Amino acid sequence: MSYIRLPSTTIIPKPPPTNFPHHSNDSWWTQIFDPGGQFITRWNYMFLITCLNALFVDPLYFLVPEIARRKYCMRSDYGFAAIITVWRSLIDVISFIHIFIKFRTAYVAPNSRVFGRGELVMDPRKIALRYLRTGFAVDLAAALPLPQLFIWFVIPAVSTAAHANHSISLIIIIQYIPRLCVIFPLNHRITKTTGVIAKTAWAGAAYYIMLYMLASHVIGASWYLLAIERQYSCWKEECAKEKNVTYPCHRVYFDCDHVDDPGRDEWLQETQVLSNCSAETSPVNFTFGMYAPAFTEGVTSATFFEKYFFCFWFGLKSLSSYGQNLETSTSIEETLFGCSVCLGGLVIFCLLIGNMQTYLQSTTARLEEWRVKRRDTEEWMRHRQLPPDLQDKIRRFVQYKWLATRGVDEENILRALPLDIRRQIQRHLCLALVRRVPFFSQMDDDQLLDAICEHLVQSLSTKGQHLVREGDPVNEMTFVIRGQLESSTTNGGRSGFFNSITLKPGDFCGEELLTWALTPESNVNLPSSTRTVKALNEVEAFALRAEDLRFVAKQFKRLHSKKLQHAFRYYSHQWRTWGACYIQAAWRRHKRKKLAEELARQEGLYYYNDDDGDGGENDQNAQHLGATILASRFAANTRKGINHKEGVVASAPPMPKLFKPNEPDFS
Repeated sequence: MSYIRLPSTTIIPKPPPTNFPHHSNDSWWTQIFDPGGQFITRWNYMFLITCLNALFVDPLYFLVPEIARRKYCMRSDYGFAAIITVWRSLIDVISFIHIFIKFRTAYVAPNSRVFGRGELVMDPRKIALRYLRTGFAVDLAAALPLPQLFIWFVIPAVSTAAHANHSISLIIIIQYIPRLCVIFPLNHRITKTTGVIAKTAWAGAAYYIMLYMLASHVIGASWYLLAIERQYSCWKEECAKEKNVTYPCHRVYFDCDHVDDPGRDEWLQETQVLSNCSAETSPVNFTFGMYAPAFTEGVTSATFFEKYFFCFWFGLKSLSSYGQNLETSTSIEETLFGCSVCLGGLVIFCLLIGNMQTYLQSTTARLEEWRVKRRDTEEWMRHRQLPPDLQDKIRRFVQYKWLATRGVDEENILRALPLDIRRQIQRHLCLALVRRVPFFSQMDDDQLLDAICEHLVQSLSTKGQHLVREGDPVNEMTFVIRGQLESSTTNGGRSGFFNSITLKPGDFCGEELLTWALTPESNVNLPSSTRTVKALNEVEAFALRAEDLRFVAKQFKRLHSKKLQHAFRYYSHQWRTWGACYIQAAWRRHKRKKLAEELARQEGLYYYNDDDGDGGENDQNAQHLGATILASRFAANTRKGINHKEGVVASAPPMPKLFKPNEPDFS
């Protein structure tokens, strides 16, 4: 039988709430927030999602430039840029709110961390000075709307599209660094406060997959912008070679804002720049390297969704293969980008596999631990050469315990919780089950029921397992929740006597222990069991041990009430068996007495009516003498039984009314 120990009765004051106590008339902008409170915890989760959105949105600016295939020029997709600007502006607003909240969030004084959590500093001036010295500059740099300003104000003022591409890439890269510096400490704070980023293993695995996909998105968007830059570099080199021609090449011709300039159409008809810089014709003097698919597949002039998913696929493929699929040229920028993709893919892929393995292994850790224990149990049984039937019983019990508990050690979990929370948990788990027991349903004292709930021990039994044998000490009362038990007795080994009953959900056994616990003069020795209790199938029950039952009996005098005593006698199968035997014995004595009286009456009537023969008078006297002797013996036996019972009662110590009466003499 397996036990899972439940905590004892203890009441402690309810702890204060985690959030700071504020006056109800304080405004929200004047409050000081607890860094470990519920509000800050939820806000950190929300801001983490906002930061991930920011890391996703910023590379989308790389997809704004595009090449007009028919016009052979570069332009910006301002409709798409407007959508990104609105999205990015909302993120920046939340970032500024985060800065304000950090100005109103308390911190733990470093010199107070000697014991416990430490003392929180709630002075707004000290909080502001500390934040200005530590992370304010990084948070402000990450929240500034620099890409929006450059897209709508700076880029339209520059002369060429090449300068626009350079400006976008420079601003995004500059602001991407402080955004990463914001998200990593935020991730650390969430882990420090709550223990984990994701509450479930699958959510944690999905979180790291999302980070991997985000890295693929960044690589793909950067590859697209570098491809546009590579195309412009080719145009610029070939344009510089056309000098002594009728219509010379000008760099402004590659900007779609100058397609209507005079002389551009004539230049398009005579120039060799476009044919020499076409990736589809494999130019001899210029190599596109890893950027060739952007032009051969028409990515630079495709729609947004076609462009985005192709770039995402390229980044995902490059990271997953550590850049082995990239065919670079001799360009230094291209080679460095390929090296960064290779190293970044290696590091990010290792982080993904490691963290996902950690999260996914946590889902099967209990199962693997159970498999190891089961294997050790099998090896131990073979080493000790246990009989096959005993091995089967051990296997059934181990299997049943796994199905009932799933390998969770409830005792360790409950032991780590405060006592008041443990009491509430036990009330939630056990009170409804305790009230299903008819004996406990008669109790109207909630405090008594709470005390019983907190001292209950979960008991698991498999088919054929003996909970207690007749004559063994009783060390617990068992209350059946699921399954059936067989309770039998031979009345101390008396030949020809056997009584058996079935205990179903709601019944209990081991009631001798309650009599022992309610007896003030009871010694340390436990009472002996008068019955043998055996599990007929898998049984789940709650057990109340001897020391716990005595503690409850001493603390709560309501157990001594007559109402509970009568309810105990009524629902106790042991008392019911004794009552049935007592009634049966009384009925048999009554039948014997009636039979003797009937025989005496019939024999007296026979001798009274017999007037023939000389010996009639002598026979009648003899019959009366026999009836007198029979009645004397019956009276003597009856008096002997009464005197014996009175002597036993007089010599016994005073017992409570719940003490089991003497068994009737069946001899």
